[in-house]
Amino acid sequence: MLIEGKMAKQAVRRERPRKRAEQQRSLETRDSILNAAIAEFARHGFEGASIRAIADRLGLQHPLITYHYRSKDILWRAAAEHAFAQIRAGWDSSAPENSDLPPLARLREEYATLFRYTVAFPEFHRFMRQESLSDNPRLKWVAETVLAPLLGRLMPQIVAAQKQGLLPAVDPILFHYMMVSLTATLSGFGPEMQVTSGLSAQDTKVVDAYWRLVDETVFGMDPSGRIVRGGEARKR
Repeated sequence: MLIEGKMAKQAVRRERPRKRAEQQRSLETRDSILNAAIAEFARHGFEGASIRAIADRLGLQHPLITYHYRSKDILWRAAAEHAFAQIRAGWDSSAPENSDLPPLARLREEYATLFRYTVAFPEFHRFMRQESLSDNPRLKWVAETVLAPLLGRLMPQIVAAQKQGLLPAVDPILFHYMMVSLTATLSGFGPEMQVTSGLSAQDTKVVDAYWRLVDETVFGMDPSGRIVRGGEARKR
Protein backbone atom coordinates (compact mmCIF):
# COMPACT_ATOMS: atom_id res chain seq x y z
CA MET A 1 0.00 0.00 0.00
CA LEU A 2 2.82 2.40 0.84
CA ILE A 3 4.51 1.78 -2.52
CA GLU A 4 1.23 2.17 -4.36
CA GLY A 5 0.59 5.46 -2.55
CA LYS A 6 3.99 6.82 -3.54
CA MET A 7 3.44 5.79 -7.15
CA ALA A 8 0.05 7.52 -7.20
CA LYS A 9 1.59 10.74 -5.85
CA GLN A 10 4.35 10.59 -8.46
CA ALA A 11 1.74 10.09 -11.18
CA VAL A 12 -0.18 13.16 -9.94
CA ARG A 13 3.01 15.24 -9.91
CA ARG A 14 3.76 14.21 -13.50
CA GLU A 15 0.18 14.92 -14.56
CA ARG A 16 0.11 18.50 -13.25
CA PRO A 17 2.82 19.92 -15.58
CA ARG A 18 1.18 18.14 -18.51
CA LYS A 19 -2.21 19.69 -17.72
CA ARG A 20 -0.63 23.13 -17.28
CA ALA A 21 1.11 22.77 -20.65
CA GLU A 22 -2.18 21.75 -22.29
CA GLN A 23 -3.98 24.71 -20.72
CA GLN A 24 -1.25 27.06 -21.92
CA ARG A 25 -1.47 25.66 -25.46
CA SER A 26 -5.25 26.06 -25.38
CA LEU A 27 -4.92 29.71 -24.32
CA GLU A 28 -2.33 30.38 -27.02
CA THR A 29 -4.60 28.74 -29.61
CA ARG A 30 -7.53 30.90 -28.54
CA ASP A 31 -5.41 34.05 -28.71
CA SER A 32 -4.23 33.13 -32.20
CA ILE A 33 -7.79 32.47 -33.32
CA LEU A 34 -9.05 35.78 -31.94
CA ASN A 35 -6.19 37.80 -33.47
CA ALA A 36 -6.78 36.12 -36.83
CA ALA A 37 -10.51 36.79 -36.49
CA ILE A 38 -9.91 40.50 -35.90
CA ALA A 39 -7.73 40.65 -39.02
CA GLU A 40 -10.31 38.79 -41.12
CA PHE A 41 -13.26 40.87 -39.89
CA ALA A 42 -11.20 44.05 -40.39
CA ARG A 43 -10.52 43.15 -44.00
CA HIS A 44 -13.87 41.75 -45.10
CA GLY A 45 -16.40 42.94 -42.54
CA PHE A 46 -18.70 40.63 -40.63
CA GLU A 47 -20.72 39.51 -43.64
CA GLY A 48 -17.69 38.90 -45.87
CA ALA A 49 -15.60 37.08 -43.29
CA SER A 50 -15.89 33.36 -42.70
CA ILE A 51 -14.72 30.97 -40.01
CA ARG A 52 -13.15 28.82 -42.71
CA ALA A 53 -11.05 31.77 -43.94
CA ILE A 54 -9.94 32.47 -40.38
CA ALA A 55 -8.92 28.83 -40.01
CA ASP A 56 -6.98 29.06 -43.28
CA ARG A 57 -5.05 32.07 -41.94
CA LEU A 58 -3.77 29.88 -39.11
CA GLY A 59 -3.43 26.62 -40.98
CA LEU A 60 -6.02 25.06 -38.68
CA GLN A 61 -8.92 22.76 -39.35
CA HIS A 62 -12.25 24.55 -39.48
CA PRO A 63 -13.82 22.40 -36.69
CA LEU A 64 -11.11 23.48 -34.22
CA ILE A 65 -12.43 27.04 -34.34
CA THR A 66 -16.09 26.03 -34.10
CA TYR A 67 -15.14 23.85 -31.12
CA HIS A 68 -14.16 27.03 -29.26
CA TYR A 69 -16.66 29.42 -30.90
CA ARG A 70 -19.90 27.88 -32.14
CA SER A 71 -20.89 30.68 -34.52
CA LYS A 72 -19.41 33.64 -36.36
CA ASP A 73 -21.34 36.06 -34.14
CA ILE A 74 -19.93 34.46 -30.97
CA LEU A 75 -16.45 34.62 -32.49
CA TRP A 76 -16.84 38.31 -33.40
CA ARG A 77 -17.89 39.20 -29.86
CA ALA A 78 -15.07 37.18 -28.35
CA ALA A 79 -12.61 38.94 -30.68
CA ALA A 80 -13.89 42.38 -29.61
CA GLU A 81 -13.62 41.47 -25.93
CA HIS A 82 -10.13 40.08 -26.53
CA ALA A 83 -8.92 43.31 -28.14
CA PHE A 84 -10.29 45.59 -25.45
CA ALA A 85 -9.06 43.27 -22.69
CA GLN A 86 -5.52 43.80 -23.98
CA ILE A 87 -6.03 47.56 -23.94
CA ARG A 88 -7.42 47.45 -20.39
CA ALA A 89 -4.47 45.34 -19.30
CA GLY A 90 -2.13 48.00 -20.69
CA TRP A 91 -4.03 50.67 -18.78
CA ASP A 92 -3.88 48.70 -15.56
CA SER A 93 -0.12 48.42 -16.02
CA SER A 94 0.75 52.00 -17.01
CA ALA A 95 -1.99 53.94 -15.20
CA PRO A 96 -3.83 51.76 -12.67
CA GLU A 97 -7.07 53.14 -11.27
CA ASN A 98 -5.64 53.30 -7.75
CA SER A 99 -2.54 55.23 -8.87
CA ASP A 100 -1.79 58.73 -7.63
CA LEU A 101 -1.21 60.07 -11.14
CA PRO A 102 -3.05 63.35 -11.79
CA PRO A 103 -5.94 63.12 -14.29
CA LEU A 104 -4.06 64.55 -17.27
CA ALA A 105 -1.07 62.27 -16.77
CA ARG A 106 -3.36 59.24 -16.48
CA LEU A 107 -5.19 60.20 -19.66
CA ARG A 108 -1.92 60.58 -21.49
CA GLU A 109 -0.81 57.10 -20.41
CA GLU A 110 -4.14 55.56 -21.36
CA TYR A 111 -4.28 57.11 -24.83
CA ALA A 112 -0.60 56.33 -25.36
CA THR A 113 -1.38 52.68 -24.54
CA LEU A 114 -4.21 52.70 -27.08
CA PHE A 115 -1.89 54.27 -29.63
CA ARG A 116 0.83 51.66 -29.08
CA TYR A 117 -1.72 48.88 -29.41
CA THR A 118 -3.05 50.20 -32.72
CA VAL A 119 0.48 50.63 -34.09
CA ALA A 120 1.31 47.03 -33.18
CA PHE A 121 -2.07 45.74 -34.31
CA PRO A 122 -3.43 48.13 -37.00
CA GLU A 123 -6.31 45.78 -37.81
CA PHE A 124 -8.01 46.80 -34.56
CA HIS A 125 -9.38 50.17 -35.72
CA ARG A 126 -10.32 48.70 -39.10
CA PHE A 127 -12.18 45.96 -37.23
CA MET A 128 -14.16 48.56 -35.27
CA ARG A 129 -14.68 50.84 -38.27
CA GLN A 130 -16.29 48.01 -40.25
CA GLU A 131 -19.06 47.83 -37.66
CA SER A 132 -19.63 51.59 -37.67
CA LEU A 133 -20.57 51.51 -41.36
CA SER A 134 -24.05 50.22 -40.55
CA ASP A 135 -26.50 50.09 -37.68
CA ASN A 136 -26.26 46.51 -36.45
CA PRO A 137 -26.66 44.51 -33.23
CA ARG A 138 -22.90 43.99 -32.88
CA LEU A 139 -22.20 47.72 -32.69
CA LYS A 140 -24.89 48.17 -30.05
CA TRP A 141 -23.56 45.18 -28.12
CA VAL A 142 -19.95 46.38 -28.12
CA ALA A 143 -21.07 49.89 -27.11
CA GLU A 144 -23.03 48.59 -24.13
CA THR A 145 -20.81 45.71 -23.08
CA VAL A 146 -17.27 46.87 -23.81
CA LEU A 147 -17.14 50.59 -24.54
CA ALA A 148 -19.39 51.80 -21.73
CA PRO A 149 -17.05 50.55 -18.94
CA LEU A 150 -14.04 52.06 -20.71
CA LEU A 151 -15.78 55.41 -21.10
CA GLY A 152 -16.81 55.21 -17.46
CA ARG A 153 -13.12 55.11 -16.63
CA LEU A 154 -12.03 57.91 -18.99
CA MET A 155 -14.81 60.48 -18.70
CA PRO A 156 -14.20 61.49 -15.05
CA GLN A 157 -10.50 62.00 -15.82
CA ILE A 158 -11.29 64.21 -18.81
CA VAL A 159 -13.74 66.26 -16.74
CA ALA A 160 -11.20 66.62 -13.92
CA ALA A 161 -8.47 67.79 -16.31
CA GLN A 162 -10.93 70.25 -17.87
CA LYS A 163 -11.77 71.68 -14.43
CA GLN A 164 -8.04 72.19 -13.88
CA GLY A 165 -7.90 74.18 -17.12
CA LEU A 166 -5.63 71.63 -18.80
CA LEU A 167 -8.01 70.53 -21.56
CA PRO A 168 -10.47 72.45 -23.74
CA ALA A 169 -13.93 73.01 -22.26
CA VAL A 170 -15.79 70.76 -24.67
CA ASP A 171 -18.13 67.80 -24.23
CA PRO A 172 -15.81 65.08 -22.84
CA ILE A 173 -17.04 62.53 -25.38
CA LEU A 174 -15.88 64.83 -28.20
CA PHE A 175 -12.41 65.00 -26.67
CA HIS A 176 -12.37 61.22 -26.33
CA TYR A 177 -13.23 60.55 -29.95
CA MET A 178 -10.75 63.17 -31.10
CA MET A 179 -8.11 61.20 -29.20
CA VAL A 180 -9.33 57.90 -30.66
CA SER A 181 -8.91 59.44 -34.12
CA LEU A 182 -5.42 60.64 -33.28
CA THR A 183 -4.38 57.23 -31.98
CA ALA A 184 -5.71 55.64 -35.19
CA THR A 185 -3.89 57.97 -37.59
CA LEU A 186 -0.86 55.81 -38.27
CA SER A 187 -2.83 52.58 -38.47
CA GLY A 188 -5.43 54.15 -40.75
CA PHE A 189 -3.27 56.34 -42.98
CA GLY A 190 0.00 54.43 -42.83
CA PRO A 191 -0.25 52.98 -46.36
CA GLU A 192 -1.18 56.38 -47.85
CA MET A 193 1.60 58.11 -45.93
CA GLN A 194 4.09 55.56 -47.23
CA VAL A 195 3.11 56.35 -50.83
CA THR A 196 3.00 60.14 -50.45
CA SER A 197 6.12 60.62 -48.34
CA GLY A 198 8.02 57.36 -48.04
CA LEU A 199 7.55 57.38 -44.26
CA SER A 200 6.64 54.03 -42.75
CA ALA A 201 4.08 53.83 -39.96
CA GLN A 202 6.05 50.84 -38.66
CA ASP A 203 9.30 52.79 -38.31
CA THR A 204 9.92 53.36 -34.60
CA LYS A 205 11.33 56.82 -35.30
CA VAL A 206 8.14 57.80 -37.13
CA VAL A 207 5.99 56.31 -34.36
CA ASP A 208 7.93 58.19 -31.66
CA ALA A 209 7.85 61.45 -33.63
CA TYR A 210 4.11 61.19 -34.13
CA TRP A 211 3.40 60.60 -30.45
CA ARG A 212 5.66 63.50 -29.47
CA LEU A 213 3.48 65.66 -31.71
CA VAL A 214 0.38 64.46 -29.89
CA ASP A 215 2.10 65.11 -26.55
CA GLU A 216 2.99 68.67 -27.50
CA THR A 217 -0.34 69.46 -29.17
CA VAL A 218 -2.80 67.88 -26.76
CA PHE A 219 -1.09 67.31 -23.44
CA GLY A 220 1.33 70.25 -23.36
CA MET A 221 4.52 68.27 -22.82
CA ASP A 222 7.79 70.14 -22.59
CA PRO A 223 10.97 68.73 -24.22
CA SER A 224 11.92 66.88 -21.03
CA GLY A 225 8.59 65.02 -20.99
CA ARG A 226 7.11 67.09 -18.13
CA ILE A 227 3.43 67.98 -18.32
CA VAL A 228 2.91 71.70 -17.72
CA ARG A 229 -0.24 73.75 -17.50
CA GLY A 230 -1.96 75.15 -20.54
CA GLY A 231 0.21 75.96 -23.51
CA GLU A 232 3.31 76.97 -21.55
CA ALA A 233 5.31 74.06 -22.94
CA ARG A 234 4.66 75.14 -26.51
CA LYS A 235 5.85 78.68 -25.77
CA ARG A 236 9.27 77.58 -24.54
